[in-house]
Amino acid sequence: MKGLLVMETGDRFEGTLLGDREGLGEVVFNTGMTGYQECFTDPSYGGQILTLTYPLIGNYGTNKEFMQSRAPAASGFVLDQISLHPSNWQCGGTIADFILEHQVPCLYRVDTRAVTRMLRTHGVMKGVIVRADRTEEEIRERLKQSLPKNQVEKVTAGKPYTFGSGSCRVSLLDCGLKKNILVSLAQSGCTVHVFPAHTSAEEMLSVNPDGIFLSPGPGDPTDVPFVTDTVRELIGKKPIFGICLGLQMLSLALGAHTFKLPFGHRGANHPVKDLETGRVYITSQNHGYAVSDEDLPESMIITHRSVNDGTIEGFRHRTLPVRAVQYHPEASPGPTDNSYLFPEFVQMMEEYKK
Repeated sequence: MKGLLVMETGDRFEGTLLGDREGLGEVVFNTGMTGYQECFTDPSYGGQILTLTYPLIGNYGTNKEFMQSRAPAASGFVLDQISLHPSNWQCGGTIADFILEHQVPCLYRVDTRAVTRMLRTHGVMKGVIVRADRTEEEIRERLKQSLPKNQVEKVTAGKPYTFGSGSCRVSLLDCGLKKNILVSLAQSGCTVHVFPAHTSAEEMLSVNPDGIFLSPGPGDPTDVPFVTDTVRELIGKKPIFGICLGLQMLSLALGAHTFKLPFGHRGANHPVKDLETGRVYITSQNHGYAVSDEDLPESMIITHRSVNDGTIEGFRHRTLPVRAVQYHPEASPGPTDNSYLFPEFVQMMEEYKK
């Protein structure tokens, strides 16, 4: 069945619908060459239509081990070619069957690089995946719908649970947790107590953790002020480490501000400079907001910046055991250059106990 990706500007891209599902979302792009299943199941894509720039998707199939959450959170996928005959010893199925099983709107045979060029020029924007036989009035009515806010509510855990059996106890606030964060913490010697996003600071501290971990997640950090309030209460109580949305929440709690990037950072090859060592790391990233340099609190020392656009990619607190990074050291997908940050968090907790 023929379909369309129609932008709020009126621009449209033709393709083929996989199945009959239609969807509305913020159209974004990811430039990674591999890791499509990890991207599809990353909760941070909640409410977005994800465009993959790489032209062939599905050539190594799918595997349950690659899942970063129980199901895709995105509102839709825009792809070029889909491989129907994958070849890999770990292959457990095709990407087409995966998308159909989870009933995610998908438009393929699309010139995804043309979509990406448009978004780089005009910024991310609202779009809809629809059948090609929809009338202009039907398409306009769908585009009038508001984009969903507070995606954190949709992707957070339904109830507390525990992962791992290490000697360091960590209370993790789940705003859109990826599986490999849990795996990375467990491999670093942690028992992780995972709490839903609405959990109070008191409850998170009730398990007597050695440290607090703030997860990534979807959307605008200012849409979930209740999380910022919780983080503000936790600062100074235990060592804290945050990733992506976790960094933004910490920054807001400390008095900084955030802003929306024109087209975000989404891919597996973003260079980040460690300002304290001068070393450049290649990082996996997935965020549409960043912390502003304007009116930064004195308590925040910037430790990392993007080589591409100079935006803040990491900070530490001047006096407290608090640090965060905007990029994803857990990768999945992407390079594992930054996995050392998990053992460093454990070291920070051990030193705090002395």
